[in-house]
Amino acid sequence: MALLEIVKWPATVLETPGDVVTEFDDELKRLVSNMFETMYAAHGVGLAAPQVGVSKRLFVMDCSGGQDPKDRVVLVNPEVLMVEGEQNGEEGCLSFPGIFFPVKRSLRAVVRAQDLKGEVFEIDGMELTARCMLHETDHCDGIVFLDKTTALKREMAKRKIKKLQKAGQWI
Repeated sequence: MALLEIVKWPATVLETPGDVVTEFDDELKRLVSNMFETMYAAHGVGLAAPQVGVSKRLFVMDCSGGQDPKDRVVLVNPEVLMVEGEQNGEEGCLSFPGIFFPVKRSLRAVVRAQDLKGEVFEIDGMELTARCMLHETDHCDGIVFLDKTTALKREMAKRKIKKLQKAGQWI
């Protein structure tokens, strides 16, 4: 297993829809294993392939932060089937280190995806699980969480990032 480099915004790969995964092979298993290691090392609960520079529709998720093995899920070619309700909460992103702001998301989400064997399954998630699935599916679609906030908050975040870039702290 190897840690992968997490790509920071404004990398093009983060704003480009990922390609559909068609090969369910050892290379995919290796990528997923490395993505889990990278996500845990960065203290995240979700990590999409575009965030490690791979333009594919796939993400890993563990809302327990590694505490409960049954919460460890791989979603390949995710598709949001249904959302309902509303939650508003602080959100962060591993591709935007140190940037947090309130994001309105659905309280519940039902997502259809494939597992590492290509088998289709569905997850019905509430609260953090729903937020994570929607955030990571957005990454697969080339949407970043900055796109989900107000114009003012987006500008504030961009200014903060520019300052960090000038200081050499955002590479």
